[in-house]
Amino acid sequence: MTARPPNILIVIADQMAPAFLPIYGHALTRAPNMQALAQSGVVFDSAYCASPLCSPSRASFMAGLLPSRTRVYDNAAEFSADIPTFAHHLRLRGYRTILSGKMHFCGPDQLHGFEERLTTDIYPADFGWTPDWDRPHERPSWYHNMSSVAQAGVCLRTNQLDFDDEVAFTAERAIFDIVRSKDKRPFLLVASFTHPHDPFAVPQRYWDLYREGDIDMPSPSPESLDPHSRRLRHVCATDAEPVTEAQALNARRAYFGAISYIDDNLGRLTQALRSGGLSEDTIVILLSDHGEMLGERRLWYKMSFFEGANRVPLVVASPGRFAPARVAASVSLVDLLPTLVDFAGGDTAALGSSIDGLSLGPHLAVSQGHDEAIGEYLAEGAIAPIVMIRRGALKFIHSPLDPDQLYDLRRDPGERDNLAEQPGHAAEVADFRAEVALRWDLDALDAEVRASQRRRRLVDAALMKGDIRGWDFQPFRDASKLYMRNSMDLDDLEAMARFPRVIPE
Repeated sequence: MTARPPNILIVIADQMAPAFLPIYGHALTRAPNMQALAQSGVVFDSAYCASPLCSPSRASFMAGLLPSRTRVYDNAAEFSADIPTFAHHLRLRGYRTILSGKMHFCGPDQLHGFEERLTTDIYPADFGWTPDWDRPHERPSWYHNMSSVAQAGVCLRTNQLDFDDEVAFTAERAIFDIVRSKDKRPFLLVASFTHPHDPFAVPQRYWDLYREGDIDMPSPSPESLDPHSRRLRHVCATDAEPVTEAQALNARRAYFGAISYIDDNLGRLTQALRSGGLSEDTIVILLSDHGEMLGERRLWYKMSFFEGANRVPLVVASPGRFAPARVAASVSLVDLLPTLVDFAGGDTAALGSSIDGLSLGPHLAVSQGHDEAIGEYLAEGAIAPIVMIRRGALKFIHSPLDPDQLYDLRRDPGERDNLAEQPGHAAEVADFRAEVALRWDLDALDAEVRASQRRRRLVDAALMKGDIRGWDFQPFRDASKLYMRNSMDLDDLEAMARFPRVIPE
């Protein structure tokens, strides 16, 4: 590595499952920029989010902590300002930290260590989406229903396209601003998009990349569903609004098109790095906050520890630093914080038990690294904490109120054969149950989640009365310092703003 800490560009997609990406073997989806990144980088074949839901996952990978420690249990839980994130750590080490796009921070702190935030968020920052475990049979009116699938198809514009087009533009402009700036600090730039998250609607040119007859349909569903899957079908109104085969096909076609849209924006940003002469000094990381079931197992969206929802793409590329490789060991997005601290030259050993993650440095150096991912789900569709341990070939899913699930993913990648129900695997189940008891006090966690939900529902009800003042981030740009103003020297401004610079003869 060079003596100077590297620049870091993190490109985040939303709800992008690796099973539908060409870099993980999907034959149909078109994502040449992802493929180019993967060919030059390290691809993690078994990466997982800490919780298969937006806010809990994002807070966890920013803080290197599981949701039980961030207390971001769901999409309306406050991410406390006193929890250090990778943006804080890198800023302390001299980085310019910039965020463009979605992070779904709830609460008054909308920066969490970022020095600059270029856009507002696409989702609200308040407590309005708080689940209610005290009323498990009541379906929240604000949550997903099947309209995203039933209405899937072609569009000219959507709310998400408006947002992601702005994310791409501001992130690209930030790269060129960095190139032209006198500020020579290394940068951490996070560009966080909301596609291919539902609703499943894409412009015609992305729809036309895929032919109807080529779209692969969901695999045959299991004869019976586990209790949590049945609850998810209720909370998403799946049983009330049955999905037709034609609707499922349209949703998958639009989802593939949205992946290609994300790929175009990845290419736009990596091209900006190359054009600005920054590519050799920049580590590029591609990931998603969680996956998408996309009709598999009769489920849509996320909120589950099945592979479609819980597994995520993860690629780390910097050809001068890391040789191209694929990593089979299981890792977690909570491993990103110590990895970024490593990149910045920090001492990850000093982090100790203050975080739950481990650096991916050994994996990137193609040496022996850890093989473990831990998950927690504490949000809508659950009636008690659900936890997951992924290690070696096995995945164990446990909740106090549901039957255990144990899958051998090497032999059974589709998770059809629940070994926890078989006497021959009783010892493995007992070992995992003992580990769960050591890792978690699930009764206490259940009580904490319910108490948090009650507090937030009360606070939200109060704050919606009278004069409503939101926590949503308001981007600020000082117009007196934009483009050309009379306080500036025209020649100096034009010389500074033009790139590449014109060298006088």
